[in-house]
Amino acid sequence: MALQGPSGSGKTYSSLLIAFGLCNDWSKIAVIDTENHSSELYSHLGKYNVLHVEEPFTPERYIEAIKLCENGGIEVVIIDSITHEWMNILEAHSKMTGNSYTNWSKLTPRHNAFVNYILQSQVHIIGTIRSKQEYVLSEKNGKQVPEKVGLKGVTRDGMDYEFTLVFEIDIKNNAIATKDRTSIFKGTPEFVITSKTGRMILDWCNDGDKVSEANKEVFKRINSCKSLDELLQLYYQQPVDNPTILSAFTEKRTELEKLPTPSQLTDPTNIKPNGKLKAAQS
Repeated sequence: MALQGPSGSGKTYSSLLIAFGLCNDWSKIAVIDTENHSSELYSHLGKYNVLHVEEPFTPERYIEAIKLCENGGIEVVIIDSITHEWMNILEAHSKMTGNSYTNWSKLTPRHNAFVNYILQSQVHIIGTIRSKQEYVLSEKNGKQVPEKVGLKGVTRDGMDYEFTLVFEIDIKNNAIATKDRTSIFKGTPEFVITSKTGRMILDWCNDGDKVSEANKEVFKRINSCKSLDELLQLYYQQPVDNPTILSAFTEKRTELEKLPTPSQLTDPTNIKPNGKLKAAQS
């Protein structure tokens, strides 16, 4: 998941609370800190681990840091922040000579390797993303005062699509889910993140394992159907609200529709010669 917001919005603090809710053990939490030791400001919360990463903030250094955490038995990794990886890529591109498009073809695989490693990791990963900052005028005590707001995240376009959950946090520490594949926070108004937020996400993860096992059984029954009638009967027995399961039903129906019916197999007019018959010799 990702937490996105301007400086001072509480991204690191909120990430730590979510992490504790996910594993209930501070010693199983690690912060990959690229923010000049800022994660140490919250040491009063618990004895979590901090891995300081210095420049250059290359994708390879991030991957190496995540591997180190995984090998150390860490269950939740907080990358604070992901923004520095993308800024490193942009800086590297600006220093390259020659064709810009060709240069991107050299850098994009490095960034993609970092993203893919996050997606394939067996531990929970929380990434913080800085927002481009802008000030707007808001009314306070009858006066117009400038207030800092977060806008677009400073990372590659589309990076938010890679995460299961994305929280946008404002300068008042209020969070709202701008992307939520879990549907836990769908339609939820702004709220302040606590460790309970992490426990809610953990419950969803555990329920997902149960659903996954149930889905495997449904797929098995779909594939074992020998006729359209059997498939239709199974379809009405299942609450089909999962697009993947619905797709499996559709594919199986298409497969069964291509098979000849028993009456077609026994109809002499459907029997066609295959090659030439050789006359029997007496």
